[in-house]
Amino acid sequence: MTDHAPLLVATRIAALPGEPSADIQSLMARFARRLAQSGARVAGVTQTRSVDPSTGRSRIALRDVGSGALAAISQDLGPGSVACNLDSGELAQACAAIERAAAEGLDLAIISKFSKQEAARGGFADAFRAAIAAKVPVVTAVSPHYLTEWRDFAGPLAEFLEPSEEALEMWWRRLRADPASRRE
Repeated sequence: MTDHAPLLVATRIAALPGEPSADIQSLMARFARRLAQSGARVAGVTQTRSVDPSTGRSRIALRDVGSGALAAISQDLGPGSVACNLDSGELAQACAAIERAAAEGLDLAIISKFSKQEAARGGFADAFRAAIAAKVPVVTAVSPHYLTEWRDFAGPLAEFLEPSEEALEMWWRRLRADPASRRE
């Protein structure tokens, strides 16, 4: 999923393939922790799944990369329900927290993913826009089902990276070395 020509200047958004989701989310969390431990101001969320032992159903939560706090974004709609179980209120709160952090000053925002909600300009779309407006670099995962929408949304501000710590580190070093890509 990488572009064919190597970039000399880092783009502001590092996009990782969205699948396999658990591996990619873990990679982003490790990268965020490592940068934070080195003194970088990092904020955002990754996504995690677990099985609710009482119902056996899969639950989706967002994990804050700074505090480790979990916020469930799927809700139990009861047995037999086939409706979308997204808790849009929790998602909106996570989005707002990223927006606030970007406005207060960050070195990096981690935004769990660009998928169905973001393609429809909901979900984390405002968090992406806030980070872009504040010139805060972003690491995210992009669902393979929404690549066209992603390219329309992010355009030349994003580049796809191989899903590895080395690729993220190279992107970060290029970004930090480029005076034009830094916050003013």
